[in-house]
Amino acid sequence: MTHPLRTVLEQVHPGSCPTELNFHCHTTCSDGSLRPEQLGRQALTIGLHHLAVTDHHSVEAHGPLQRWFEQRQDVGERVPILWSGMEISCLLEGCLVHVLALGFELASPALDPYRQGQAAVGEALQASEVCRRIQGAGGLALLAHPGRYRLPFQRLIEAAVALGFDGAEAYYDYGMQPRWSPTPVVCDAIAAQLDRHGLLRSCGTDTHGLELHGR
Repeated sequence: MTHPLRTVLEQVHPGSCPTELNFHCHTTCSDGSLRPEQLGRQALTIGLHHLAVTDHHSVEAHGPLQRWFEQRQDVGERVPILWSGMEISCLLEGCLVHVLALGFELASPALDPYRQGQAAVGEALQASEVCRRIQGAGGLALLAHPGRYRLPFQRLIEAAVALGFDGAEAYYDYGMQPRWSPTPVVCDAIAAQLDRHGLLRSCGTDTHGLELHGR
């Protein structure tokens, strides 16, 4: 069966974020500045269609945010579709990278090593194991911001392909502007490499501050 989020990610383009889709943002449940409900209020103001909160090694924001959205929906407001999300640290080609886990079963024990508020150790720290566990929990594994690491994104994406990753974050604001905008050239190159392999593109603001339309 096709993952329901896959059909959404197949439509991602350079203009999807920050007004339609956001699959990378943080709350006070990890290192963000917004409480879940504050982030939710901004998501409604922006008019997002789909949202995933990807706190580092935590899914604690999901429940409060889902309940808040349900309350707003009960009074007639249109709310985004909320997907499960988490950002996981691991080693890929010996390089410390971040992986976005999206659309997984929140209660799945497969992701227990990554819900402890800090990076896993041992075998669980390897990208191959992270990918296996995310997919085992019914989710999609995507390499976050491939252009931010010490190794070239071309090499890291090829390594992710070999491990069976579902995709990567194609559109990201590497310049960290006040209002999010995908960085030219590098994002285009990442998207093109993903397309060559038939992998999914994601996008997100990676918000840590007080405004969901920026980082």
